[in-house]
Amino acid sequence: MIWRSVVGKLWVTILLLVSVVLFILTVLLTQFVERYHDEQAEQQLTKLAQKMVELVEHYDNREEALRISSELVDAYSLNAMFIMDKKEYYSPTPRKNEEPDLPVKVFFKNDSLASVYKKGNKVVKKGDFPVMSNGKEKHNRLLIVGLPFKMENGKTGAVYIYQSLENIAESTNYTKRLIFLSAGIAIILTTIFAFFLSSRITAPLRKMREAASHMARGEFDMKVPMLTHDEIGELAMAFNRMGRQLKNFITALNQEKEQLSGILSSMADGVITFDRRMSILVSNPPAERFLQAWYYEQGMDRNKDKTLPDQLTELFENVVTLEKEQYIEIDIQGRSWVVLMTPLYNQSYVRGAVAVLRDMTEERRLDKLRKDFIANVSHELRTPIAMLQGYSEAIVDDVAGSKEEEKEIVKIIHDESLRMGRLVNELLDLARLEAGQMKLHPVNVSVTEFFERVVRKFYGIAREREIELILDINTDGTARLDPDRIEQVLTNLIDNALRHTASSGKVSIRVGSAGQGLKIEVTDNGSGIAEEDLPFVFERFYKADKARTRGKKGGTGLGLAIAKNIVVSHSGTISVHSKLNEGTTFSIFLPLSVEE
Repeated sequence: MIWRSVVGKLWVTILLLVSVVLFILTVLLTQFVERYHDEQAEQQLTKLAQKMVELVEHYDNREEALRISSELVDAYSLNAMFIMDKKEYYSPTPRKNEEPDLPVKVFFKNDSLASVYKKGNKVVKKGDFPVMSNGKEKHNRLLIVGLPFKMENGKTGAVYIYQSLENIAESTNYTKRLIFLSAGIAIILTTIFAFFLSSRITAPLRKMREAASHMARGEFDMKVPMLTHDEIGELAMAFNRMGRQLKNFITALNQEKEQLSGILSSMADGVITFDRRMSILVSNPPAERFLQAWYYEQGMDRNKDKTLPDQLTELFENVVTLEKEQYIEIDIQGRSWVVLMTPLYNQSYVRGAVAVLRDMTEERRLDKLRKDFIANVSHELRTPIAMLQGYSEAIVDDVAGSKEEEKEIVKIIHDESLRMGRLVNELLDLARLEAGQMKLHPVNVSVTEFFERVVRKFYGIAREREIELILDINTDGTARLDPDRIEQVLTNLIDNALRHTASSGKVSIRVGSAGQGLKIEVTDNGSGIAEEDLPFVFERFYKADKARTRGKKGGTGLGLAIAKNIVVSHSGTISVHSKLNEGTTFSIFLPLSVEE
């Protein structure tokens, strides 16, 4: 892996660069050394040959001149050859185990060498020549320098000084070995230095890589040590500054995200953010409830099916196409939702949309109740007032033909006045309950005695209607509650159950302990309540019998509303479950301390 790292790359780069430079320098130096040694040897032989020419030309005694020349050649460990004539030549006696002698025939047969005494040319020649060594002839590379000189008789002679190139090559090779050794040492030192330098340079980079890995995992406290004060040190300082700024930015973003998430979660309205492909990016709990209701209504699994309501899809397409705010109202699972969708822009184009979903069920219900309240109050008061007016006019006009008829008319007027009084009293009671002005008077009562007393009032009515009335009590303790108000609740529930149960039916009242309170259930197998009426049974004046044709014993539509407020005043809860033509169950939970 080192070859993929910065250390390896920098190391190899420096090493290759130095190696290339050393290679070129070595080649140039070896060529220079070879040429230098050759030139030095040539100059040495030329100077010696010139000296010997001067001795031969200016010395009167030829024999003495040759002797001195022989000593000069011997001093420099060289060989020489004097050619005075084709038949007269002189060669110093070679030393034992020294330079081998060159046959004289070479100087006569070689045209280049023979041109010295024939034409008076200076000759410097390198070549492979046969030499005598230990009485045997072998070839050897020689450097021969030949110079002409004038003899007494006016003829031209030649002096040749020659040297084996092997001697020159030994000096050259020694110098080359020194150069190669120096280059090798330089490469080794360069390798060590390059590795040390690259490691030192890349050490902060490795620290930065480690710090960057920690930052990628969200750990912004990692700092890079500033080992130097050069560019790398400044880079480390800038990296640490970047880490601090990133930490601050991420912290700010997380705070904004948490704040936005908190705002979205606490919003009563649903919010859904879509991208360009209508994929959900963000949604809050009310929006999730909307989607869950839609998937439940369609019988789909949200974990598998990612489709959205057709109304939302069409609304999104209109928003993206028109780039304008659009809204629509959707009814799902008995609740009414208003969806307001606005396009989201990314500089110059629409990148998605945000939808705000508001549950308008309560507003619609309150508006309906307001209208129904006026209609119901008018309807409930109109009937007794009309009857009071009609029968009072009958009395004034003396329509009654007998005392009995007159008493019957008066009785009807009295009943209707009582009915109006009950309606007004119930309205006042409900208003006081909702305003919290009605005070409770809780006392400790025996659960068994209290419920037996309340149910006992309905045994006669149940027998008349041939309905089986059952009381099932599973606790023998006492409870602290307002007996008059709870009796009012039970009276309303049991009376409703008896009135809506046909002959041979059954009404059950079950009482038992449930945690830290009482659980009361009033169940009948009567006509039941339609599903669309269930959410409104505890509202004022609401009647499942839309025609309101219950006769004189029909209720005012306030009993269940009063019952709910009384239960809530006791910090309890009341709920209803019903199926049409199968029966209804009202459940009450009173969180009261029950002593066993």
